[in-house]
Amino acid sequence: MSSPTAQATFLTGNLFRHVTVMSVTASLGLMAVFLVDFVDMIFISMLGKAELAAAVGYAGAILFFTSSFGIGMAIAAGALVSRALGSGDANMASRRAGTALLYGVILGAIFAAIVWYFVPVFATWMGATGEVHGLTVTYLRIIVPSLPFLIVGMAGGAVLRAHGAARHSMMATIMGGIVNAILDPILIFGFDLELTGAAVASVAARVAMAAYALIMIYKHHGGLQKPTKVEFSADFPALFQIAIPAVLTQLSTPIGQAYVIASMAEYGEEAVAGMAVVSRLVPLSFAVIFALSGAIGPIIGQNYGAGLFDRVRQAVKDGLLFIAIYTVLAAGVLFALRGPILALFNADGLTAELILLFCGPLALLWFFNGVIFVANAAFNNLGHPFYSTWVNWLRHTLGTIPFVLLGSAWYGAKGILIGQALGELFLLLSRWFSYEK
Repeated sequence: MSSPTAQATFLTGNLFRHVTVMSVTASLGLMAVFLVDFVDMIFISMLGKAELAAAVGYAGAILFFTSSFGIGMAIAAGALVSRALGSGDANMASRRAGTALLYGVILGAIFAAIVWYFVPVFATWMGATGEVHGLTVTYLRIIVPSLPFLIVGMAGGAVLRAHGAARHSMMATIMGGIVNAILDPILIFGFDLELTGAAVASVAARVAMAAYALIMIYKHHGGLQKPTKVEFSADFPALFQIAIPAVLTQLSTPIGQAYVIASMAEYGEEAVAGMAVVSRLVPLSFAVIFALSGAIGPIIGQNYGAGLFDRVRQAVKDGLLFIAIYTVLAAGVLFALRGPILALFNADGLTAELILLFCGPLALLWFFNGVIFVANAAFNNLGHPFYSTWVNWLRHTLGTIPFVLLGSAWYGAKGILIGQALGELFLLLSRWFSYEK
């Protein structure tokens, strides 16, 4: 069982240091996963088949859609466990962690089955046709059934972060990345499986991540207390009060991304391939910001559970400062490496133009995404998860579609990227005003 010291990890000490340590350690784990996705894209590009790169681009948006369910369940698990630890109730924390994973696996399997059945329809909606459509469907139908393992890995990582075990949470995702990195070249090139090999490697990585997270929880952080039937039912309202709006919030992002990909498809496979490369560059370059949204949640949750509201406000401010510093550094690195990045992917024509655009001014706009991530974490851990939901949906509909339409009309494929980036700013003030309220 967690010690009192472990339970009070974030209730004392320098908050900016807590934010930095939790974000950096969590991002190292995420980078392992994102780096493998990045290498996947390099391997696929090395095959010299534009249709394979395009299929990965279409599949990415649909996989993001399924992953959003896992992210929502992880947010709920992390929030409930961190609150219980902050209030000193380790038994409740262990029980609610078990409840969250059980619900996640059961509902995740149902959700995966529905998505698996409708994969051909989703690929068509995205704009995939002909051979690219078939490749996209094959790739997705291998990976989608592994969603329950991904949910266990994500929710397990959130439980570990709630305990302050940043290193264990990081290593869970790194373990998945290592498995993927080993299997990718073996399956893609050694067995000549190409896209199928990449998909099988991704499934194995999800299984490894889930297994490691569970082992760490049981060995070092009190395990998962099996709830009784009464407790399983009693925990439902507390869990899904956060999980439902969190899932709805996360689902808005892939739906907005699907619209962007479908719009890009009108400009051909080169445009979709360019978008696919950018989609891999974004999480790799800004993994720290992605990680911050999950890392700062337990900090806010523990202090909120302990009634330390001044520290809650300071944690949010320190999170924003951290984002500003990191974004400038990351954008500078991307700009400096734009030439080698083009060479790495053998990119030319429209594909190269889109990559150069992202590695230039558009990267700086990721600061505003970071602000939204911090606000999301605050809302989810302060009992107002629906604030995140309604603003996110507006952001990915009214804040995306008109901007992408205008950008496409004025500047073609590059205008789509510009419009999507500017759309991130559209509802930022509304989100911040909601937080201040």
